[in-house]
Amino acid sequence: MNARSSTAHRTRVFAFILLTAITAAVNSAVAQTSRQISPTALASILAEPWATPPSGSPNGDVTLVEYFDYNCPVCRRVEPELRKLLAGDPRVRVIRKDWPVFGEASVYAAYCSFAAAREGKYAKAHDALIESKQDLDSREDVRKVLQQAGFDLRSIDADIALHQKEYSATLTGNLRETAALGLRGTPALIIGNQLVPGGLEYPQLLRLVAEARSAR
Repeated sequence: MNARSSTAHRTRVFAFILLTAITAAVNSAVAQTSRQISPTALASILAEPWATPPSGSPNGDVTLVEYFDYNCPVCRRVEPELRKLLAGDPRVRVIRKDWPVFGEASVYAAYCSFAAAREGKYAKAHDALIESKQDLDSREDVRKVLQQAGFDLRSIDADIALHQKEYSATLTGNLRETAALGLRGTPALIIGNQLVPGGLEYPQLLRLVAEARSAR
């Protein structure tokens, strides 16, 4: 082995060791921060009706609940991981619960997604908002993103005006749940009966889904 090959080999070995250490640290952190929630609390959280339709299998054997905010950068990073999980596992169901901790614009974004859900267009609105490359600092920012996605903003606003009391009650209920769970910020995930504050990557999602499935 020449000097150049030897150096490249040592670099690859070091990178592998570093990646292994990082993965172990992440898994350890997840294990330390995750905790079980009671069957009563879980039943209440999963009770219908939901403001938005679930993703994945309607009757999945493992349910994942996500508390999120459209302005949360970690929530935006988690979204592709959730999509990857749903694409690879046809038995998972994801229920998204808006927890707009970033202020008025986040509340308005949640209302808009609820209105879109009534039109059967929740996925389209959710994808546009969660994939936004700009911060949603104001109602106008939210409206611009939805307009670019092809939504009729007059229809959205009319629906919100008609159902605002209901939508506000939904967010209040979600806030009550997060307070009861002792959560401090977005995102937070419930997988089976395991509560995990913070974002997760695909390998951690796979592991927790497998654990939830084996515990059934």
